[in-house]
Amino acid sequence: MKELRICIDVPDLERALAFYRDAFDLLPARRLGKDWVELQGPGVTVDLLRTRPGTAPIPASADATRTFVRHWTPVHIDVVVDDLDAGVARAVAAGATLDRAIQERPYGRMANLADPFGHGFCLLEMNARGYDALVDTPEKIS
Repeated sequence: MKELRICIDVPDLERALAFYRDAFDLLPARRLGKDWVELQGPGVTVDLLRTRPGTAPIPASADATRTFVRHWTPVHIDVVVDDLDAGVARAVAAGATLDRAIQERPYGRMANLADPFGHGFCLLEMNARGYDALVDTPEKIS
């Protein structure tokens, strides 16, 4: 694999740009037309794509249309931060909603939030063991 990009459909491009810039320190890189902004951060490129509510994600799926109410999908973004309390405060100040109280996990602390467009994401503050805390002996996958 050469690169992994995350594309997020949003109904309001300027509001999304402000949110992802202010909540996560993503830096605007380029505008690729009037409906697309590329943001860059540590090891990731995020593309914000303005799309209209009610449109089909692909032409053959007229029965599944975009909606920007609160939802959760099997694919979501986890953002690892150094200070979860500060990260949550920053995201909420930028327009996120906190879905439930911060949770303690064997690997650290986690908060479930949603961006201003209903996309779910998690903020994670890892402890010293991180995900290794979930297994007795970390197993390598080949």
